[in-house]
Amino acid sequence: MINKHLNYQKIIADTCIWIEFLKNNPVFFTPMQDLLEKNNIFAVECIFGELLQGAKSKREIELITAYWNILPKLNEENIWIEAGMYSGEKNFFEKGIGFIDSVLLVLSLKNNLKIWTIDKKLSSLLLPGQIYS
Repeated sequence: MINKHLNYQKIIADTCIWIEFLKNNPVFFTPMQDLLEKNNIFAVECIFGELLQGAKSKREIELITAYWNILPKLNEENIWIEAGMYSGEKNFFEKGIGFIDSVLLVLSLKNNLKIWTIDKKLSSLLLPGQIYS
């Protein structure tokens, strides 16, 4: 059987995926490791901020920071403004959609990236071409 994660596309891994990866959850660890080795995961500042916010030790902070330092980055200039405008246009606030999810959606659309997430609210907003599964 072919592993569906081996279709190496450029993606944003949501915070929930990173958490599972860092916990060495085998369902996420191997595919994430493959994507990282191929340089197909893009670092997004707000995701790494969330990861650092939840870090429980100096070792976790160092590990998260090490990934941040080596991963390719996207141009995030004005992304917060663009995400706010996009969120307002789509009425995300009224729908209970978080602002960081808006940032990820805008980055995905601007950079033709897929989003890998297990978050049900974020998944519900993604078009089939935006979902990495």
